[in-house]
Amino acid sequence: MFGKTLLLLTACLAVQAASIPAKRQNNNGTAAHPNVTDPDVLNFALTLEHLENAFYTGGLQNFSQAAFLKAGYAASVRGYYQQIASHEQTHVANLTSLLGTQAVQPCTYNFGNGNVSTFVATSDMLEVVGASAYSGSARYLQNKDLLTAAAAILATEARQSSWINSAVRGGNPWSTAYETPLDLNQVFTLASSVIVSCPSNNTAIPVTPNPPLTATPATANPGQNITLTFNTTSGPVTNATGLYAAFLSGVTPTFLPLSGNGTFSVTIPSFLRGFVFLAITNSSSAADDSVTVAGPAFFNFAFNSNNTITPLPR
Repeated sequence: MFGKTLLLLTACLAVQAASIPAKRQNNNGTAAHPNVTDPDVLNFALTLEHLENAFYTGGLQNFSQAAFLKAGYAASVRGYYQQIASHEQTHVANLTSLLGTQAVQPCTYNFGNGNVSTFVATSDMLEVVGASAYSGSARYLQNKDLLTAAAAILATEARQSSWINSAVRGGNPWSTAYETPLDLNQVFTLASSVIVSCPSNNTAIPVTPNPPLTATPATANPGQNITLTFNTTSGPVTNATGLYAAFLSGVTPTFLPLSGNGTFSVTIPSFLRGFVFLAITNSSSAADDSVTVAGPAFFNFAFNSNNTITPLPR
């Protein structure tokens, strides 16, 4: 996801790498990751880039132009996916060059057995998560050049996401007036669902997946009730007291108290549209990693030009 902008920055950043501040102090002192370094953030980005690179490379090897056409997609779709795949290869190469011997190596992944449509749907989620990852991780960067590069890549991720959800799948080209920022563990929770294992000698990055969150039915829409199943790092949860369903959409989360014992339920706010992440928090005012108990889960509440919820054609 770090793209062509890094080609211009690699030379100067390689010189600056030794002077990158070792620690980042959060502005308000309450960050979940107060000691994350700029190289940590770059390796976090590289971890995601390796995943995307493997996904697009493998998917395009499995699905030919004829397979895309048979699935009903326009003749140009696979060609654009080839361009996205090339972007990911460039991102991996640039980040690896920048990090040198500290660069993490690719993991082993399991994207499941699917068809062209599931490939497209998964790519949609990956690009959304990528945009949200850059929105959230930017707060941890001290180097202004890296921050500028992250902003540039964020825009590219968002453009790719918009193309997939709108032009390819027939849904909305955007969600809200703002991209949804996710914290590091929240992003890694989603990414780790397809990671089987990573090289034991990889540079350690300060991220840990949260316990997974399952929402039933997974196809529920705004205004409908869902059942939530999750554990915590301490084990099963039997009491909802003090726990909230945090619907992350844009920059202002919506918090609803959970109800139930062991099995919990909540009603999806009727006003939500587009890409929404649902996390369980022990706070009704914050939604970063420091207060996330489980999740996030991912929803795509597709809508039409009249702002009406509508199923994705594909």
